Amino acid sequence: MADEAVAERAAEPASHDPQRPQGSRSPEAPPRGRERGGERGGDRGDEQAQGEAEAHDGPEAGDDEAAERAKERERAADRIKDLTRDPLAEEDGEDGPTDLAAAARARRAGRKLLTSGRDFTSFDRSRIGHAHIGDINVSLDARRSGVAMRGGPVPEEELRRLRRAHVEPAGYVRLRRALESRRLLVLGGAPGTGRTCTALALLDEVTRDGAGDGGRVRRFDPHQGEGVRGLVGEVKGRDGGEDGEGGEGGERRGTGYLLELALDRPGTLPPDEMDLDQLASTLAEGDAYAVVVVSVGSAANPLLAGRYGMVCPPAPSQELVTVRLRERLEEARDHEALERAARIAEDPEVIEAVGLDDLRPAEAELLASLLAEHLLGSLTREELLAGCRGIAAVQAHEWFAGVDRALAAAPSSGDGRTPVRSATAALFHPVAFRIALAVLGGGSHSAVSAAAHLLTWELSVQSDPDSTPSRPLFCDDPESDRALSRARSDNGAIDVAGAEVTGQLIFYRGSALPAAVLAEIWDRHFPVRAPVVRWLRLLADDPRPQVSVRAAVAAGELSVRDFEYGFGELVRPLAEASSPRRRVFASTALDQVAGHASHRKAVRKVVDDWSRYGTASLRWTAAMTLGHGRAADSVDAALDALARIGVRDQGRQLAVASLNVVRLLTLPECATVLRRLGQWAEDRREEYQDLALVTIVRLATTGVDEVLDDEPGTPLGDRGGWPLLLALAVTRPELTGTLADLLWTALNTARSRDVAFDALEALLRSASRGERGERGEGSERGERREGGGDRMRPGLAALLPALTSDEHDRQQLEWLLRRMMRDQDRPLTTEQASALWRLAVPARQRRSDEEESHG
Repeated sequence: MADEAVAERAAEPASHDPQRPQGSRSPEAPPRGRERGGERGGDRGDEQAQGEAEAHDGPEAGDDEAAERAKERERAADRIKDLTRDPLAEEDGEDGPTDLAAAARARRAGRKLLTSGRDFTSFDRSRIGHAHIGDINVSLDARRSGVAMRGGPVPEEELRRLRRAHVEPAGYVRLRRALESRRLLVLGGAPGTGRTCTALALLDEVTRDGAGDGGRVRRFDPHQGEGVRGLVGEVKGRDGGEDGEGGEGGERRGTGYLLELALDRPGTLPPDEMDLDQLASTLAEGDAYAVVVVSVGSAANPLLAGRYGMVCPPAPSQELVTVRLRERLEEARDHEALERAARIAEDPEVIEAVGLDDLRPAEAELLASLLAEHLLGSLTREELLAGCRGIAAVQAHEWFAGVDRALAAAPSSGDGRTPVRSATAALFHPVAFRIALAVLGGGSHSAVSAAAHLLTWELSVQSDPDSTPSRPLFCDDPESDRALSRARSDNGAIDVAGAEVTGQLIFYRGSALPAAVLAEIWDRHFPVRAPVVRWLRLLADDPRPQVSVRAAVAAGELSVRDFEYGFGELVRPLAEASSPRRRVFASTALDQVAGHASHRKAVRKVVDDWSRYGTASLRWTAAMTLGHGRAADSVDAALDALARIGVRDQGRQLAVASLNVVRLLTLPECATVLRRLGQWAEDRREEYQDLALVTIVRLATTGVDEVLDDEPGTPLGDRGGWPLLLALAVTRPELTGTLADLLWTALNTARSRDVAFDALEALLRSASRGERGERGEGSERGERREGGGDRMRPGLAALLPALTSDEHDRQQLEWLLRRMMRDQDRPLTTEQASALWRLAVPARQRRSDEEESHG
């Protein structure tokens, strides 16, 4: 057949087509042919069935029986078509779309975020406030501002040590000049970032020529007076000689004061500008200086935006570690030790164990101590890595320890009965944001913020069930949220309604923090579990995969830490839910648990029981869990369970079973799955045949990115926008013949013929689209991302020749190409049809066909 033959005859009327394939009743119906494996029950040709009926009961009876058979075939075809629809779209209607590709990407991102080997940290947390390893005992607590501070002079010895070890942050000179010119500096920063050390270093510099050992730099206890106003009184008293500590007034001049304000405590109001002006004036009169340290946040924003406010940048991590190492190794007198320590610090295993993008001063000191002790032989490498892993755990403990202590000791309202609890939501919001970021990190900033507000409500209600939480509407500060949670933001791709758009993503500044946060709240704060469970159930209903799927992965990680609680409160209730979205949540969480060898046996027992004895909802959830490939002892066992679920109750859950059979095709045991599909197709029982046919059609219509768990870089992962059938034909060429035989079976079986030809048409269009630069919508988004249909042509080049091995098969392809060319909405061009024909029919076969036609 000539390459242009298909295109030439496409314009001819069907009734005048001299070469129309015999046996096809109209141009809308493909030609029928023999089964490769023999005729299939219920799928014989119309003429043969009608002849048998007439011979048995006469013409009229034959007509009735033929009509009934036709209706039965039509019902069977409609059923197959229904079963090939998306089984996850039930709640949105039969045609409601679900973005499986977005869900797969969210699942991969969540697993990467939380499965970094930190689910069971080996760091000894018996003294969580300190890192106590061997002879190392370094305090890591960044104190809650103003809570543990005591007033009094700073010893000169501490100031000397500070001068020797302090690493100046970026912009330090600008901070010093501001303090020298204004006498007062309001310094904002997150706790633990070295802001207090920087404040002391500034005061030490500007007061070098001031008072002597009698208190050149002094801390002011915020509880001693009314914050800034109390400090005004302190400065006036010392300058005027009202207390006898300083001797003559000249000796008391030139003092530096450090005041740390806790503005995040309920009921605490920030000082106003007039108070700061009065303090600055008083400091100028006494030739004194003061630094007021505040935590960044909505309460401190007016202060930092005023004339005295400046933000304290964190000190560079590498320089901090180097300085601390030099201190630790001075006594060893080993000149090469510092270089060796630097090489160890850059070891990928050590970097992964630390899991923080930047270190705070106390953390740098601990890391330096660990490296020094390892070099000196006091710590083994395993102990070094264990200590490194504990740094993030201590940070998480610091964030959550005693957050609501002030609420527990709330003052009375005056009547002696009703406690006063103010600003609970404002108190819990930073905590909720850290938890939300641990669960949804890598998602959009808006999604994390919305989830944080939702959790803030749950925490506030749990803490004070008799009161309705309230929160100001215009006090959110994204920069403060990031600073208080060690987070960073960046632009990236966000899945929205099946399309990718650019938006602001947010991450922790360190891979260790998400798991450390979840471990802290789950293991050490049991009362928090109830509101977190309610919150996760609410996230399970979110229609955005980046929210619901990531939350499911986090739920799985929490369940690993206490499987009895997590299974009873999260997994089992949602597995029995009527909503498919909630059941997907439960299956994703179970698969995450199965990723841990310690719990895999328990998960497999649960899934096996559900597949055998569970309710319809539990069987559905079991099928979705089996599709991940870790919930059964082997692929064969998973296929047995999926078949058991799919054929039960007249195939009520055949659709979800077939979807998860397709998902198993991404595993290395792909050949096992295809072999089982062939066995089901040849089974005498119609329900097994239907399972095979539906799975084959779904295989042809499913994209790789909808079912793949692998990251890009694998043979399948690099073809994320491809149809899975074409991707397998290219990456597993030894399976091409089996894939073609399975698709041929669906194309030549009456009840699956229509949907199978629709699937084949989609495959052909996926390659032809690259010919003229067409761009489709919906599920074709992945293909556009991968560069267009021209990259998929090797898949068709491998599959089509195996699919069109004889003249009848080529007639079917010819018929389909003609139908595509006559499509009024998306007609195939002559060039595209010819190109597809050349892919399907090799040149040698085309010459042979031409010779036969001319002979």
